[in-house]
Amino acid sequence: TKICYTEWAREEINLTKSNERYYQPTDIKDALQTIQKLFNTYTDAPLTPELMAYHQKLVNQLSTNLLPLAQQQDDQLRVSQINSMTAVMQDWLKLRLNGQVFGGKMQHFKFVSNQKAQYKRRVHKIRGNQNHRASRH
Repeated sequence: TKICYTEWAREEINLTKSNERYYQPTDIKDALQTIQKLFNTYTDAPLTPELMAYHQKLVNQLSTNLLPLAQQQDDQLRVSQINSMTAVMQDWLKLRLNGQVFGGKMQHFKFVSNQKAQYKRRVHKIRGNQNHRASRH
């Protein structure tokens, strides 16, 4: 049998776990990875005002919270990663507002295209009785 909760019971459960609702990153790298993962989830989603507001919120997190923290710790690697992430995210918004596709994702805090080079392979069997195939490119 299935148990159905009423609306007030659901809200009561949500209120009791409200402190577990938000993710707290441990350091700057963890926060950047989380933002990257969230960004990659909606890159191909239809553009709505809610998505634009959420996207703007993530970009503001980068520029107002994480960038000053990285500058305060004098971590030039993280500063450059934050700047490249901000540029990629702003480019995404410009492309989507113009009706174009993004055509990639963010990986290692940089843009990575979905367009990959394809190589032609000639597969042959060595010593015909085995299933192992070698390719000579």
